[in-house]
Amino acid sequence: MARLDGKVAIITSAAQGMGEAHARLFVEQGAKVVLTDLNEQLGSALAEELGENATFIKQDVTSLSEWKSVVEQAENAYGPVNVLVNNAGIIGPVAETVEFDEEDYLNVVAVNQHSQFYGMKTVIPSMKKAGGGSIVNISSTAGMLAVVGSPNLAYVGSKYASRGMTKHVAVQYGPDNIRVNSIHPGYIKTQMMAAATDEDGGGIAQHVPLRRMAEAREVSELALFLASDASSYISGNEHVIDGGLIAG
Repeated sequence: MARLDGKVAIITSAAQGMGEAHARLFVEQGAKVVLTDLNEQLGSALAEELGENATFIKQDVTSLSEWKSVVEQAENAYGPVNVLVNNAGIIGPVAETVEFDEEDYLNVVAVNQHSQFYGMKTVIPSMKKAGGGSIVNISSTAGMLAVVGSPNLAYVGSKYASRGMTKHVAVQYGPDNIRVNSIHPGYIKTQMMAAATDEDGGGIAQHVPLRRMAEAREVSELALFLASDASSYISGNEHVIDGGLIAG
């Protein structure tokens, strides 16, 4: 039996990067998956490749009305949703606080924080109909501790907010059999990381005890565990996957 048989999942920002890896693994493990992204071309192609258990919906995760529509379409396609992976996120410009532009700040917070609130707000009623569910919020090691050289205040603040919202919602909806956990990745080989660092990962890897960046699928394996019944008594926790980066 596959680990996600009978699960209906929504994964945001699933057209590429970590979201794509999540979607591939979840379908492989038996879930029916709604992939959302702004990139319609890549998202549609991926859903077609994954087959009948994958559906793509173009979505702006910063829009509450679009969230409502996504959940409604997911229910119409597959039934009540019992897994949500709030994967969408951006880094924003690298700048010191006094130089950071207000518009950039609001944009980072909207994508990284507000979208997770909207996702949880709209999916929880569906999870209640399903008899419970698992929400996985993708945060960052930047949401675990202050690090000199972190990209910007908006990114760090939004990732801390993800961690706090996770705990609050886990406590609030635990009686409804809804589990909520956050994942805090370190350096992961994705297009977003490459664009942000302008490196191939070699220099960054020297700061990691395991001396390498993670593959996106390694994060997906953790998301799979938290989405599955194997983690049935785990809720309200942060799960760091960073090769030992913040241990030192």
